[in-house]
Amino acid sequence: MKGILVLGTSSGAGKTTFCAMLCRHFARKGMDPVPFKGLNLSLNSYATRDGGEIGIGQAFQAWSAGLEPETDMNPVLLKPSGNGVIQMVLNGRPSMDISESRPMDRGAAMSEAVAAMGRLSDRHGVLVCEGSGSPVELNMMDRDIANVGLMRETGINAVLVGDIERGGVFAAIYGTWRLLPDDVRGQVRGFVINRFRGDASILADGIARIEGMTGMRCLGVLPYMDLRFPEEDSLSDSQGRLSGTDARSAFMANIDEFTDTAESSGFDFEALESMMGSGSSA
Repeated sequence: MKGILVLGTSSGAGKTTFCAMLCRHFARKGMDPVPFKGLNLSLNSYATRDGGEIGIGQAFQAWSAGLEPETDMNPVLLKPSGNGVIQMVLNGRPSMDISESRPMDRGAAMSEAVAAMGRLSDRHGVLVCEGSGSPVELNMMDRDIANVGLMRETGINAVLVGDIERGGVFAAIYGTWRLLPDDVRGQVRGFVINRFRGDASILADGIARIEGMTGMRCLGVLPYMDLRFPEEDSLSDSQGRLSGTDARSAFMANIDEFTDTAESSGFDFEALESMMGSGSSA
């Protein structure tokens, strides 16, 4: 499979938007991209044409790629329902309620995620995969599906997105990289600084030090933009503001603007494409 996994230093770092931008850029190049998120924790969902349910972020990403949303793009969707209970939606259909006393079968969910990823890979040119939250939640790493789990199962390479708007972006990037397990750390090939305001040249020394300490390559510094569409991650404090029947058109205008900006700002798409090695499609 040819693709890239986009990890974030935290929830709300900009993974969903960045993946949508990549889908749009690759679609413009005729590369036939397709979005994928193995596991999503979200109350913001979208109904596919066949009556299935996926995270809203993958619907936006599908539109960016010029595709109709489908359940393989988000095979495992977790919807918190209160009192410690989470509804698991598997392949677009309600599967079971999980809780501390009735945990999710991680192995079965991982198998479904990898199978869906393989089906998409067979039918499309490039997989644009989004991780979930942070990849280094140490208390949950053994149960991970969308980040470290996916890297181990498929061998896919990754890039790391950090949000400088929140401050501490260099610590967040280095800390995330350092806390990754040894067996997958080398698969994280590059990083992106997102939501920067001002002259990016002032970051040069810090970027060079991170590159030297980690071996990762900085792919670019993306500017802050007031993009108005919903966050899918239930842990994010960002408030989406698209509503009404024309949300798709409003979103596409936003993502076209963001893609235009990335393409004109010197973002190194060629370097990113060189990182999209062919992992296994286990």
